[in-house]
Amino acid sequence: METAIPMQGTRRKGRAIPFNIPILLTWMRVALIPLVVGVFYLPTSWLSLHTQNIWATTFFVVAAITDWFDGYLARRWKQTSAFGAFLDPVADKLMVAGALVVLIQLDRIYAVLGFVIIGREIAISALREWMAGIGKSRSVAVSSAGKVKTISQMLAIPMLLYYDNFIGLPIGMIGSWLLVLAAVLTVWSMLYYLRRAWPLMKERQ
Repeated sequence: METAIPMQGTRRKGRAIPFNIPILLTWMRVALIPLVVGVFYLPTSWLSLHTQNIWATTFFVVAAITDWFDGYLARRWKQTSAFGAFLDPVADKLMVAGALVVLIQLDRIYAVLGFVIIGREIAISALREWMAGIGKSRSVAVSSAGKVKTISQMLAIPMLLYYDNFIGLPIGMIGSWLLVLAAVLTVWSMLYYLRRAWPLMKERQ
């Protein structure tokens, strides 16, 4: 989701450093990433594992909410910008990658799932940058499979961070299956984007 650039701001080398509420929310999301990861490094004498799960889940959910809210405010206040378009997906990918890495370390997901999801994000980001460079960014617009992948992923990660049963439901198991679904859709959507971009790549060889 895009964030914004204000008319006024701190200046450096003649240019304003973007800072307003949507941008602040995006920076808050970045700041929450080390909290999601770091809470699991606290001694269990300070916080039990169950409490760590709760805090990590809370931090991640709050970060996910800011992801929607900053984009909503930027569009409503007509403050979208190139800087916001850059910072927002970076924050999203750092948030997901950080959570997946800690889940691998906690042995709650297979490393291959994390590798597939993170690797796809790197590959598609590079592809979109290349497509934008040749003026064909619309050719790699978000697909329906990509949207479902994102929903599955954003439901799976907080469930896996929480991991404990909740009102009798096996939250960890449900999260595991949702992440498998997200990984399958990750591969599917990546192949879709590559197929759309392949004719353009051949033209420029």
